Amino acid sequence: MAAVLLVVLGCGGDKSAPPPAAAASGAETGGLTPFEMENGIGPVKEVVVVGPLNHEMAEAGEKIFQGKCSACHKMGEKYVGPALGQVTTRRTPAYIMNMILNPQEMVERHPIAKQLLAEHMTFMANQGLTQDEARQVVEYLREQVK
Repeated sequence: MAAVLLVVLGCGGDKSAPPPAAAASGAETGGLTPFEMENGIGPVKEVVVVGPLNHEMAEAGEKIFQGKCSACHKMGEKYVGPALGQVTTRRTPAYIMNMILNPQEMVERHPIAKQLLAEHMTFMANQGLTQDEARQVVEYLREQVK
């Protein structure tokens, strides 16, 4: 359940929520760089370039999602956390990965993550995923966009 909350805070929110860069234009950035505003705060320090959908990676990501995230997240509906079926249309792959990998600092410092915490009133726990596992989850989430 804690892992799911992590994804909720890092990946979710409603479609009306502004993207990180838009939020920064009218709000205090708290000393975050433009990259951090767009891509989050954490171990992913470069833009994650995704090509065509990698079905093998997505399959591995689905297994991780089912084991660590599905207790709090559903694709098409808000559950404990926000629906994640369209999250890759709202957040960059690096942002999603940083939220998964660094939820504590994200909710402490990133304005979008703070907003999501205020909306959902639940902290996302760090599930101890590797960067490769977080990337696999992103690929699974990419596959959910319909």
